[in-house]
Amino acid sequence: MTKHISFLIKPASSACNMRCRYCFYHDVAEHREHAVTSRMSAATAHAIIDKALTLAPDAQVAFAFQGGEPTLAGLPFFRDFVAYVEAHRESQTVTYALQTNGLAVAADPAWADFLARHRFLVGVSVDGTKDIHDYLRPDAAGAGTYGRVTKAIGRLREAGVEFNVLTVLTGQLAKHPQQAFRFLMRERVDYVQYIPCLPGLGEQADEYSLTPHAFAGFYRALLDQWLRELERGHYISVGLFDDIMGMSLGRRPVQCGMLGQCAPQFVVEGNGDVFPCDFYALDEWRCGNVTRDSLEDMATCDAVRRFLAEPRRPCSACATCPFEGMCHRNCKRLNIAYYDDAYCGYREFLEYGYQRLAWAARLITRAR
Repeated sequence: MTKHISFLIKPASSACNMRCRYCFYHDVAEHREHAVTSRMSAATAHAIIDKALTLAPDAQVAFAFQGGEPTLAGLPFFRDFVAYVEAHRESQTVTYALQTNGLAVAADPAWADFLARHRFLVGVSVDGTKDIHDYLRPDAAGAGTYGRVTKAIGRLREAGVEFNVLTVLTGQLAKHPQQAFRFLMRERVDYVQYIPCLPGLGEQADEYSLTPHAFAGFYRALLDQWLRELERGHYISVGLFDDIMGMSLGRRPVQCGMLGQCAPQFVVEGNGDVFPCDFYALDEWRCGNVTRDSLEDMATCDAVRRFLAEPRRPCSACATCPFEGMCHRNCKRLNIAYYDDAYCGYREFLEYGYQRLAWAARLITRAR
């Protein structure tokens, strides 16, 4: 049986050239006793690669880079990373992904050329409409970034880079589902993932976070527009819709935690520290360090066992929910945007849209 392993690497840690008003990873970093601020060294990067490639000579290995803003590690870092992989891999299949705010790609065309040459799947962060994006995602000087990010999308498209859009679904954007959909049509975006905006750790809500009612309202309106476009023969991949359609056909969802079960990752910080989840890169969940500890020890350590055993928050709506079997209270961090003690926006959306998405899944499957 082929072995699989994936690493989520933060080569610039929480460093970023934007000042997003809702940044969850800045909040995570602030909750550590000692914030990681260093860029990842070549030695640490090589240690990650060495461990991945020793799993098996025919393993499938995935390296994904996030931040902060990972491009702040510099293009030489990425060139060295890929070169080291090519020099040391045997028959392993290696894939790359990069999540970026797009500023480096807009500023230097060498980025798009590199990403195309090495077949990176690139996610570009864009928050829907120009006004909302510029307000929520200014650069370090406070200037809007929408124009530069859409320029980056143009460069990626011209270079032939496979890309998608990641949009943080804030309470502000959730009020404008029609505008969010028009952005997809205008920019010819065929792959989008909406990530709920979360309040700070230990908080119930803030001025940007997504509430369960806003979640349901946004997705109901988005589904209506999405289905109209599908009936015209134009399929747009929306992460939540794809996972629900897949589950209607008996497939496991792609998004971790949608079935109420965590799938621990190797999230590697700039200094080599490893955590089981991007949302929980906190001192109490530290699994070890990639330069010193084995994969087996980190994957089976006490922090991982405690992380997997931690229960989900209760919700009284689960007791009578017909969809409880395809949720089980969902991801323990994201579910604060899905339900509260007495109301579940995810249930409301599924009651509205599940049968329509199941029909769409059959339609798309037949077309393929």
